[in-house]
Amino acid sequence: RMVKEYKSELMHPYYAAERGLVDDVIDPAATREVLVNSLAMLRNKHADLPSRKHGNPPQ
Repeated sequence: RMVKEYKSELMHPYYAAERGLVDDVIDPAATREVLVNSLAMLRNKHADLPSRKHGNPPQ
């Protein structure tokens, strides 16, 4: 009974989306289009990283 209740209430993508665990729930038919658009957006992304104060110390 508990397993059935868990599966019916908690094992769907909308549960994760409600709690902010995933960014978006997409239709499986739109997967290719979403991936292409996402990768195109990241093509020219450049992240400026802060300079490090310390190097990696030997262990």
